[in-house]
Amino acid sequence: MPVSGFTPVIVSNNSSSSMAVSPPNCSSPLPTNCLPQQNGQNVEMDCISLSSKVSSAEQMISDSDLMDDFSNQLSISPKSTSDLKDSERREMEMCTAMFDNWTHGKQTEFVQNLVESMSFHQHERIYSILLPLLQRDFVTQLPGKGLHHVAYKILTYLDEKSLCRAELVSSGWYRVIADGMLWKRLIAWKVKTDPVWSGLAERRGWGQYLYNITTPPENTEAHQYFRKLYPGIIHDIKTMQENWLNGNHTLTRIECHSENSKGVYCLQYDEDKIVSGLRDNTIKIWMRNDMSCTKILTGHTGSVLCLQYDERVIVTGSSDSTIRVWDVDTGQMLNTLVHHCEAVLHLRFNDNTMVTCSKDRTIAVWDINTASDIILRRVLVGHRAAVNVVDFDEKYIVSASGDRTIKVWRTSNSEFVRTLHGHRRGIACLQYRGNHVVSGSSDNTIRIWDVECGACLRLLEGHEELVRCIRFDDNKIVSGAYDGTIKVWDLKAALDPRTPASNLCVKTLSEHTGRVFRLQFDDFQIVSSSHDDTILIWDFLDPSPTDSNEMEVVPSEGIVNKLPLQKLPSEDPGSPDDIQFPIQETEAQVGPSSPSFSKSTNTKQNSPS
Repeated sequence: MPVSGFTPVIVSNNSSSSMAVSPPNCSSPLPTNCLPQQNGQNVEMDCISLSSKVSSAEQMISDSDLMDDFSNQLSISPKSTSDLKDSERREMEMCTAMFDNWTHGKQTEFVQNLVESMSFHQHERIYSILLPLLQRDFVTQLPGKGLHHVAYKILTYLDEKSLCRAELVSSGWYRVIADGMLWKRLIAWKVKTDPVWSGLAERRGWGQYLYNITTPPENTEAHQYFRKLYPGIIHDIKTMQENWLNGNHTLTRIECHSENSKGVYCLQYDEDKIVSGLRDNTIKIWMRNDMSCTKILTGHTGSVLCLQYDERVIVTGSSDSTIRVWDVDTGQMLNTLVHHCEAVLHLRFNDNTMVTCSKDRTIAVWDINTASDIILRRVLVGHRAAVNVVDFDEKYIVSASGDRTIKVWRTSNSEFVRTLHGHRRGIACLQYRGNHVVSGSSDNTIRIWDVECGACLRLLEGHEELVRCIRFDDNKIVSGAYDGTIKVWDLKAALDPRTPASNLCVKTLSEHTGRVFRLQFDDFQIVSSSHDDTILIWDFLDPSPTDSNEMEVVPSEGIVNKLPLQKLPSEDPGSPDDIQFPIQETEAQVGPSSPSFSKSTNTKQNSPS
């Protein structure tokens, strides 16, 4: 029967709420033109469908109310056993007794069925009961079971901040950390993996307590000694970094007393000694403990321009065109190599390979079998002027010349790879390390290169004269120039193209009274040599408390006042030509660069180039 209009009303089971729903876009009572003009059956089906949707909406509201009831119940503590009736308590006791008589398997199965039949808020309550029961303080329990080493091993993975927090967990945790000497282990690991920590252990003297049975000083409990030592080490490192930025240092001066012509062309150092090559044709070895000269090696008939040593031998190159090998302990000459027809300007050796370069425009690659058995392997030709410096690792040989270019060769087969162009005048020095080459030139600039693609990454300007020596590590570049200054540059900032050029030079050091010929540095110090016939040691770990520029003169002949920068005559062998550099004598870029120096040196920049 046709229906002319309707207004369905659905009353929920909850007497407190009801809902009346009318078809959309229709008023009540409905006019007949609002209904679809179909048979009565279709209209009735539409009404039933609408009624079903309304019922579903009401059910959702009812479920929402039920969830609110659950939430309210979660915050209400369950009824305690004291509130139970006697009959309920007896029933629970009977169930517990039956449960205790079952096997573990049956108990587990029963509990599983019981949990599955529970509601959500009951699960939440059970979880809160089980959670603390499942937790175990294994750190304090392992030592009680004879597994001290396991607890120590677990906590050794903590860094210093986490170890401090672990000490505050409980007295049990503190006792495990103390008994396991974990602060000592952390310091020992730092010393093993970080050259800064290793150097501090040597310089401060606390390294002896890490590996020996020596008792810490002042009768201090061992754990407390290392616990207090750690922040002291951190303070030393932070202070030293600030000293580099501010230029605070203690300066020690070694007077070399050259007999004929003055000038220290090359040097290399370690924690025990400094080996220097002089313009008076000699090699002098100085002890670091008292800065005394213990050996003078003679044999070259020209200025000693370059040198490198390891724990066995010293290898030197000279303007007399020869390369000589000396015993590092006795000073005895072991071998003389004659190949280059002009001055040997630079050399490097690593394991069984040595590379030398000369004013004769060639590079020689040598195989080292023994100190007395060194064989020429290959001669590299390509530069159009004197080859002033070479550096290499297992991948590349990198050379720089007075022809303004840097050339890259493959170490394995001596194959030429590429040429780096950019400097406007001859290149006096470079260092190759990782993927970077840093070079200094007679155009007074420093350039940072990507060795793989040959691109110049940054140009550093600041020196007023030729940049004669340069070294770099992961954080900084240190350069010395003919203007008598040493500059410290921020390498990381230089590699960021957004850094302004004015922010790249961290500090300028001016103590030499002549041209700076050679320098090396590590995290604690710079050691430099000059035409003023001195070697200066700049110590940034323990700066002078009164005057950062106060210097100690060795041998003790009184304080040497700083003199105006000496302007050397143009005929001096170290002077550059207008295009080709140098004309006559140029020292090599010396410094340990291979694993063979690891026993003699403790400096980061002396790692393999």
